[in-house]
Amino acid sequence: MDIKLAKNDKRYIEGTDDVYNIMKNVLLRDNKIDQEKEHFWIVGMNLAGYILYIELIALGSYKSVDVEPMNVFRVAVMKNASRVIAVHNHPFGRLSPSVTDKDITDRLIQVGRILNIEFIDHLIISPLSYISFRSIGLMDELEKSLKYVPTYQVVEQIRKEEQRIARDKIKFAQDKANAEKKVLINALLEKQVSIENIAKILEVTPKQVSKIINMQ
Repeated sequence: MDIKLAKNDKRYIEGTDDVYNIMKNVLLRDNKIDQEKEHFWIVGMNLAGYILYIELIALGSYKSVDVEPMNVFRVAVMKNASRVIAVHNHPFGRLSPSVTDKDITDRLIQVGRILNIEFIDHLIISPLSYISFRSIGLMDELEKSLKYVPTYQVVEQIRKEEQRIARDKIKFAQDKANAEKKVLINALLEKQVSIENIAKILEVTPKQVSKIINMQ
């Protein structure tokens, strides 16, 4: 689920405090019941630190949340993010990373390397405070880990998934462009503009115009 930034939220990330302030506000937008569940978000950025998106990847129970690495990186590939930060909350305030928290971070680091998307930090937050894996040295430790280094077959599977996502992205863009053209074509037809002249305006063939008109 795509999370919209509030009007006064910063768009550029200069440090972990910026991430925390934004994500604390996101957490506090939820009703009290949802605040008592673990959320797992990804903040996607370009190289300059500009936020491209914030995505809620998973919503769990009061004590855990299940995360699949390709679900984390799917949106990053679609939106051309070059860097990502993971953020999740601990509903009852204890911010110490669990073994599961460390394991998912380790896995995300490995998948990010395959996709050339830098996984730069993981924050655990509450409404009152946060910890940063990078700040406490845990990212440095996990970046050296060999526990989840994928086999050749897994690497190939991840790359095939990346290619499929890229194809979906192109198709989505094409469908969107055709839908916009269809609106314009219908408006021109209502003004009694011929298909031949519409084709000239859009710089396509009359056959392509007819195909767009009949598009579902």
